[in-house]
Amino acid sequence: MSKLPLVFHPNPLLNQVAKPIDLARIQDPVFQQLLDDMVETMIAEQGIGLAAPQIGISERFVIVQMGQTADAFINPEIVDHTWRTLWYEEGCLSIPGVYGKVKRFRGVKVHTWTRDGKEITIDVAGLPAIIFQHEIDHLNGILFIEKAKSLSDKKTA
Repeated sequence: MSKLPLVFHPNPLLNQVAKPIDLARIQDPVFQQLLDDMVETMIAEQGIGLAAPQIGISERFVIVQMGQTADAFINPEIVDHTWRTLWYEEGCLSIPGVYGKVKRFRGVKVHTWTRDGKEITIDVAGLPAIIFQHEIDHLNGILFIEKAKSLSDKKTA
């Protein structure tokens, strides 16, 4: 495994809508290694989520910290959400040193494929729901700084 270089704001790739992955690629050993490298990169950078555009690939796959493990999700899509929201202070590996409060849904239902090629729909709440929303925003070319209520160079939490 190896750590991958990150793409930083204002790189225009971060504002592109990423293309869906051909599901036939999921079993490709090169793609599987890329997912492993993304997990290693996220951990090395002390992140809790990482989207493919952040490593220079405009395709729809993400890594999300789910409890003690980081999992890969291919072509994730939010198909439903709770009506309740919360404000959460976010940062981003592609915008180091900047934090802001973003309004997010407390829970989301995500339709996706696993790294094993299984189609699943999962309900997530709390921090994993926030991570999914942040990372799927990346896939849609949206950065948290575009949604943040306030921005700061100091983390308050």
